[in-house]
Amino acid sequence: MRDDPVLERRSVRRYTPQNVEEKDLRKLLEAGMAAPSAGNERPWHFVVLRDRGLMNGIMEVHPYARMLEQCPVAVLVCCDPSLEKYPGFWVQDCSAAVENMLIMAVQLGLGAVWLGIHPIEERVEGLRRLLELPEDIVPFALVPFGHPGEEKRAQDRYDPSRVHMDGW
Repeated sequence: MRDDPVLERRSVRRYTPQNVEEKDLRKLLEAGMAAPSAGNERPWHFVVLRDRGLMNGIMEVHPYARMLEQCPVAVLVCCDPSLEKYPGFWVQDCSAAVENMLIMAVQLGLGAVWLGIHPIEERVEGLRRLLELPEDIVPFALVPFGHPGEEKRAQDRYDPSRVHMDGW
């Protein structure tokens, strides 16, 4: 386990061939499902991907998904808008789920990167077709997971010029 997974989280785009254990995949999904959501409605679904054919298909749909050639597993976070209590907040809900999984990956010694799908319509439609998602399900983000094949050190990104006290 890491000391400070929030500050150590980095986007990892290279992976070793080592597989991600089922127990670790379960922890990643548990972390995603533990995220806060508006009205506690949890409008998300998670599609676990290990199939090489599907990974190759995703690389044709998403221009920044080349790391899928190496990663052993990816998780597509989707939204079911019919589960929303407060319309429009699903983007925040699914973002929180993705971030929780990214932080858990660091805790587990895994690498991950957030690949945006929504709101780029050709990516949304491409993933919907490829994975045969129901029309009312919105693919939001794809997160490849694996054992890091590159070392990325934590960076101090604190910027006091972006902090405003009691107003702008």
